[in-house]
Amino acid sequence: MKRRDLFLGAGLTALAQLLPRESGAAQSLLSHLASPQDLGTPLEVFDGIFTPNERFFVRSHFGAPAFNPRRKVKIVGSKQTLELSADDLQEFPQVTHVAVLQCAGNGRANQTPRVPGLQWVHGAMGQAEWRGVRLSDLLEKAGLPADAQHVKTLGADLPQKATVPAFVRSIPLARALDKTTIVATHMNGLPLPAAHGGPFRLVVPGWSGNHWMKWLKLLQPQAQEAEGFYQQTAYRLPKQPVAPGTAVKPADTSPATTFPIKSVIALPANGATLKPGRREIVGIAFSGEAQVAKVEVSLDGGRAWQSARLEGPAGIGRWQIFRLPFEAKPGNFIAVVRASDKKGNEQPPQAQWNPSGYFWNGWHTVAVQVAS
Repeated sequence: MKRRDLFLGAGLTALAQLLPRESGAAQSLLSHLASPQDLGTPLEVFDGIFTPNERFFVRSHFGAPAFNPRRKVKIVGSKQTLELSADDLQEFPQVTHVAVLQCAGNGRANQTPRVPGLQWVHGAMGQAEWRGVRLSDLLEKAGLPADAQHVKTLGADLPQKATVPAFVRSIPLARALDKTTIVATHMNGLPLPAAHGGPFRLVVPGWSGNHWMKWLKLLQPQAQEAEGFYQQTAYRLPKQPVAPGTAVKPADTSPATTFPIKSVIALPANGATLKPGRREIVGIAFSGEAQVAKVEVSLDGGRAWQSARLEGPAGIGRWQIFRLPFEAKPGNFIAVVRASDKKGNEQPPQAQWNPSGYFWNGWHTVAVQVAS
């Protein structure tokens, strides 16, 4: 059993405190952009239930603000305006959720034709145990305006130029009041690291990372969606499928929210050489729509399929490990994985193309050689 799998269960928080912290985190991640820092998680890390904090991908638009453990989040309500620090949040009922955090652009590099943006391959995702306070508890205490339909969110990071719009977002009120939506102060049993939004961030299980506001500064219920580029233009998908290469007007798009069914192979790596004998295909599968129902693996490029074994508790917006033992014989083979969820959603052979490269979820394929 791998070290991170020991986290599974009620002892996660206590065990996390005992594990040594890895050094050189940036060196153990894949650099996509140095400034602001955008770092991906290597595929081989996805062979356990939890992604270690030091190997968890980093995404930022403007770079992290100076870390201030006493920073407060302002909640503007109809009854009162609250300003709460991470210590203040400990006075509210504490909850935990295991959830996948995935950038909407994860897999963008796999889109054909190529689309602009950070060319993430597979590493803009990770799974952690998040602990914090239900957003609904904070909104209830502050008071909800009668006309509230959305909750505006803003972080403490600032664009470097006045001409660049601030990263202002909003989430629908119904999603804000969902009991799984939290303001997190801890990640895998440790205080939320600065690179991951510390001292607190939003956690919205099953939804893409653009909703998980980092370095949270403002929560404001209001009647309308947030205005500005990052809500009205960016992070949107065509309302109807479009042919590859098609331009889409903002008016013909809707916000990117729930991520689709997806699976990837962590081990063996693409291009790996194995020794003959008993081996296994290992990876992860998850869906923002429903629990994973089945994962199938092909060892002949997609002609014949075998059901893989799933490990870890099932849940919406959280991943499970899949394993398929096999007998490796000298020669070359192509391993392919596909998954389906309990709503009947099936991972497609090819992802639906869109102009921003969001939510790539095509079948993942690796080429492997077995030495003679």
